[in-house]
Amino acid sequence: MAIGGSTAEAELADLGPWSNPAPPITRAERLARLAKAQSLMTTDALIIGAGASLRYFAGVGWNATERLVTMILPKTGTPVMICPRFEEGSLLASLGVEAPLRLWEEHESPYDLSAQVLAGIGARSLAVDPALAFAMFDALRIAAPDVAMANAAPVVDGCRMIKSPAELALMAQAKAMTLEVHRRAARILRPGITTGEVRRFIDAAHRALGADDGSSFCAVQFGEASAYPHGLPGEQALSDGDLVLIDTGCRVQGYNSDITRTYVFGQPTQEMLRVWAVEKKAQAAAFAAVKPGVLCEEIDAVARRVLAAEGFSADYDLPGLPHRTGHGIGLSIHEAPYLVRGDRTPLQPGMCFSNEPMIVIPGAFGVRLEDHFHVTEAGAAWFTPPQPAIDRPV
Repeated sequence: MAIGGSTAEAELADLGPWSNPAPPITRAERLARLAKAQSLMTTDALIIGAGASLRYFAGVGWNATERLVTMILPKTGTPVMICPRFEEGSLLASLGVEAPLRLWEEHESPYDLSAQVLAGIGARSLAVDPALAFAMFDALRIAAPDVAMANAAPVVDGCRMIKSPAELALMAQAKAMTLEVHRRAARILRPGITTGEVRRFIDAAHRALGADDGSSFCAVQFGEASAYPHGLPGEQALSDGDLVLIDTGCRVQGYNSDITRTYVFGQPTQEMLRVWAVEKKAQAAAFAAVKPGVLCEEIDAVARRVLAAEGFSADYDLPGLPHRTGHGIGLSIHEAPYLVRGDRTPLQPGMCFSNEPMIVIPGAFGVRLEDHFHVTEAGAAWFTPPQPAIDRPV
């Protein structure tokens, strides 16, 4: 049975670490990323703060905190790492490239230190990580008043939005793991089970398969709550005939999955069947429209034309699709470019996107089928198979 018929205990007992893990990103690949960043730079240097981009370029998978941890990359030459002295050992253990360290004590200003590094390499202009906190940017600007600062998004996005074969393999593993978790989550459903119970199972299942930290996020919505794209607060208990919407993902070596399934516990109404079929049609049309050179916004427009032909809004009004059709994905769960009106980025091989033209019926239910594809020379390729039917999540 695809939906129901099992227990959380039985499903977890049957799970173990992923049998064919993708290899990690190599030092050689990280060096190639740094070289590409330097080729894209129009400034004397680039600064990247702790977060997804620091992991991308330097292998350091740290989240940003109030303490400045950065990489300064000159237009030519090797990067310099700036870090609190007490974190030196941890940084060296994480660093995926060779780089000299400049360390600061707790009472010292890391911004003054950064300004010294910039002066040492003769930098008069600096591209700043768009994810760097404003307070950090402002302190850096004050410490280096003679350095012209620009947005580093063209450099960061120019590197990160095209995935290498190694990145595609890590993402494929993460998505395959989450699809397996979806399959098993559907099997544990029963009348009265709560959304919290399902979320806890999904987290435990991701951990059992070897995801970095269990579920990176998890939304479980029953019945009318499915009409809200990101759910409602509080717990819901499952009843016969409820629509079930589960959106979850995990990370493998930092790379994300993000898959949504919508199905019915029990017998669907005719309206549920109709809306689910339109959602499936819109998702398939968006996928079929993908070709190198097509603008990102056109994929969103294609999905909306399908919805409009079926009587839904062609814009963001409801009933219809209240948000973009898709987002880029990689080390960040949402990253550039986006399948949305106004994003005129041409599709290129190696780009990766969600495809999720959700249909919301206010006061009743919502249907979102979310799967991910990567762009190839010939079109699009799914990472994992889309949902086959309203009564078969996987």
